[in-house]
Amino acid sequence: MILLVLDAQIWLTNQDLYCYERFASGTKRLIEAARENNVEVIYVQHDNGPGTGFSKGDAEFEINQEFYPHEGEKRYVKTVSSAFQGTGLKEYLKDKNEDTVVIAGLLTNFCMDATIKSAFEMGLRVIVPEGTNTTFDNPYMDKEKTYKYYNEFMWPGRFAECISVEDTVQLMKSR
Repeated sequence: MILLVLDAQIWLTNQDLYCYERFASGTKRLIEAARENNVEVIYVQHDNGPGTGFSKGDAEFEINQEFYPHEGEKRYVKTVSSAFQGTGLKEYLKDKNEDTVVIAGLLTNFCMDATIKSAFEMGLRVIVPEGTNTTFDNPYMDKEKTYKYYNEFMWPGRFAECISVEDTVQLMKSR
């Protein structure tokens, strides 16, 4: 089992996200529990490309201090929505014989969705703890509907197990 924390970067983490405080507290709880139970925590950052202000070397690209990695925790950089496309993460998990990923982060309808579906297609068990992903309003759905569409309809029973943070922590403890 590993914990993937997606795109918890300065440029994305703010109060405009759906239930930001719930997202922040749940994600921090997962990170803390993973570290306490020797579950590897891996961070993935999105790079929008040079000149965007959201690229490697830009202040906004950095991981928000609330979720900041400890020394030695792996980081991968992606330029597309899936954390597995061209990053080396897929190969790393295969080499480690990992079969379960817990995924938390941003944004529900972009990188979370792509990464969850990619992990599922790789044959991994995918766990998405309740409230540990979030998003902004978009032209078609508000942020609450978007969150609920993926977490309560699209992912459960198809691509992921959507369970509570505390049930996820118990899985980390019992592995």
